Amino acid sequence: MFVALSKILDLLLEPLAWAIALVLASVALRGRRPRLSVALSLLCAAALGAFSLEPVSRRLLGALEASAPDTFHPAERYDAVIVLGGMVDERASRASGAVELTAAADRIVRAAALLRAGQARDVLLSGGLVFPVAGDQPEADQLRRVLLDAGIAPERIVVEDRSRNTHESAVVAARIVAERGWRRTLLVTSAAHMPRALGCFRAAGLAPDALPVDRRAGDGRGGSWLPRARALAASTEALREWAGRVVYRVAGWTR
Repeated sequence: MFVALSKILDLLLEPLAWAIALVLASVALRGRRPRLSVALSLLCAAALGAFSLEPVSRRLLGALEASAPDTFHPAERYDAVIVLGGMVDERASRASGAVELTAAADRIVRAAALLRAGQARDVLLSGGLVFPVAGDQPEADQLRRVLLDAGIAPERIVVEDRSRNTHESAVVAARIVAERGWRRTLLVTSAAHMPRALGCFRAAGLAPDALPVDRRAGDGRGGSWLPRARALAASTEALREWAGRVVYRVAGWTR
């Protein structure tokens, strides 16, 4: 139920959805309330325009990333690095038959580097199917293929392919960590996602070190003041993460 509701919330948090709703309302009121219709049209343009500016999207993402703790110790040899999913494009992978990664691919790239360098003995890949389609492979299983292709020995790879969100990943990971007797673990995920993810793991009884990757905001300055589709997408992603932090806090899933 929560997973389905989260997808509805995602839609409600999209500036593009707001713009469409405002336009429809403006059209509906044009004959009866012309002034309100004009006001709604202007509000639509303002909202869509503002969130389509790179300086706005960078600042939204920058505020998220600035709160990401980095407690990684390069000299430490971790029992396991825990990599959260969210970096496989399911539709593209389904079409090509290969593992198609998104902009969050830094997560698996960095994990592979840690394993090759001997900074982590094992890896736990976490990520299942949110809305299963016949023939689809869970994300964690697909990421296992990526690590095998990178030369990582299969016995070093542990797969958790049932979780559908960050909360479930933390709960299942806590069980696996206990079963395997891992003491020193390192959590790897995108910088914007790290505070919420780390809070979930703490709520599940774990205390991993944190290695935030996939930073996208840069220094938060500069960028085009002309509307850009990529900026709108980045703003939407940032708004979703802000909302996720609030929802997870209210649900008691994060500390």
